Amino acid sequence: MFTPSFTAEQQRELAKKLTTFLSQYSHLSDSYIIEFFTEDLWHTLPSSWQPVLQDLSYPQIADLLLDATNEDRRYPLVWPLSLLAFRATAHALAFPRESRSEGQRVLGSVKPEEFLENRSQSSLLGHIFRKHVKPKKQHEIRKLGMLVKQLCDQTDCNRVVDVGSGQGHLTRFLSFGLGLSVTAIEADQTLVTMASKFDGQLLWALEKEKQKKNLSTQVPAHSSPHHVAGWVNPKASWESFIRQLKAADCVSEGPQTPSGPSKKKLRGSEQQGSFHVIQTSYAHSDAKSQESELSKQQKSNKKSEEELADENCCSCTQSVYQEGVNSEVVRLQGYPDFVLTGLHACGDLSATLLRHFVNCPYVRGITSVACCYMKITTKENPTPPGLVIPPTPPTSSQESVCSEFGYPMSSWVWGLPGHQLSYKAREGACHAVEDYVRRLREGSELLRTHCYRAMLETFIRDTRPDLRRAGIQTIKKSHLLPFTEYARLGLARVSLPPELPLDPVRVETMLKEQGRVVVYFSLTLLLAPVVETMVLLDRMIYLQENGVDSQLVPLFNPNFSPRNFVLVALKPC
Repeated sequence: MFTPSFTAEQQRELAKKLTTFLSQYSHLSDSYIIEFFTEDLWHTLPSSWQPVLQDLSYPQIADLLLDATNEDRRYPLVWPLSLLAFRATAHALAFPRESRSEGQRVLGSVKPEEFLENRSQSSLLGHIFRKHVKPKKQHEIRKLGMLVKQLCDQTDCNRVVDVGSGQGHLTRFLSFGLGLSVTAIEADQTLVTMASKFDGQLLWALEKEKQKKNLSTQVPAHSSPHHVAGWVNPKASWESFIRQLKAADCVSEGPQTPSGPSKKKLRGSEQQGSFHVIQTSYAHSDAKSQESELSKQQKSNKKSEEELADENCCSCTQSVYQEGVNSEVVRLQGYPDFVLTGLHACGDLSATLLRHFVNCPYVRGITSVACCYMKITTKENPTPPGLVIPPTPPTSSQESVCSEFGYPMSSWVWGLPGHQLSYKAREGACHAVEDYVRRLREGSELLRTHCYRAMLETFIRDTRPDLRRAGIQTIKKSHLLPFTEYARLGLARVSLPPELPLDPVRVETMLKEQGRVVVYFSLTLLLAPVVETMVLLDRMIYLQENGVDSQLVPLFNPNFSPRNFVLVALKPC
């Protein structure tokens, strides 16, 4: 499973094709659907496309444009070759989003088979891991957890660092379900507190089951995760990242109880990192057993962290040290190897983890699931909207401060003409194509939302020409409202008079254009998987340039989890 899916030459050739194609159609990927009327976007399409697209029904849009798997296309009119080529190229260049196993799911079923018996509970995930977890997350943590376990088995490495761990759902499955030693890092202290609370509830549930079954088996001491509240700074070095993990290990020493989190003050030298550490850990003496299946999985995990620190240094780690040993690296020697994972690590965080994987000698493998591509930094837009600013500025203790951007990461893509991806193109890559196809086939009333917002934009600019693409935020159940009511609510949100007069003839004329709005948005949506492929391929090439082969796995069901790609890599030993 972990063999490279492309040769280095194939990766570079695909990148060239992608940049050429995306450059040619950047006017589509860079456009905003809310400007459909104000910028007359329909007439920016080639004149030969307009007559064959304007009268398509919603199911026809799904079948003829967006569904790459449809082999029974029936055209009401003859399409121009340029439009056929556009659709075919977009489908051909994008990485396939369906895994082979998911391709065998029950016909017509949106959710994976594990939810056929119960829509909200996975039949493949133990009940103790389903509490507080939505179905989508259940699906993700089970599949990603098993993949991380495979990497750990393949590298003979028992430690995992989960970055961007949120409420700790994946962390708990890795720790209690798969017997791995996990350190979880999350920037939001509230989420860390919740994760610790849920850990305690799980331990309590295990203790209760032990009492019911009259079992005496104890939970292994390494099975409970360490939760760290802190910021992983993209500008900080891998040495600083390891110091943060070491500080977390130091805080976790000493007896704890399941009654609540433990907070210990760090020594001054340990506080000099790119984030402040608050570590919470639970004792395991009071939770003395797990379900029989879990205890079987954990019997092989008997080594202490001290033993792992001595034994898990592979030859590739040693060779890194031989190239240039400095005092900092010497001080960090002996830290145990680990596998790095991030489930939907937002924006630059995924890129940061890949750089730590490449540069840090202790990271043996990585599974990276990215999201929020619009928050990635680029040379053209180093501070995109939504970018999270570090809580504290970098200090002198953060060695090797880097200035790399989130895209492109590879030297090859950086050198390609037309490689730039706009904020709008990257934002579009986050859209769920499968969900929109489903709406088209159902003729969902939700399809009118884009038309409503584009109409509102015209009335806003009539009054305030300087107010372009103002943030309206979601208006609840807007698709069920008449446009006049939608406009009244929307105008108030941009500080314009809700009673602003709306020309009824003009409103009716624009409402009749809803079909064209949907077609145009579908054309831009056709490019979304292509843009995502460009971002992820760039990361694969970056790894290859640094001597690491990787594979992109469509691990999750895309109908259930739109950001379903996992970038998997192992360092050669």
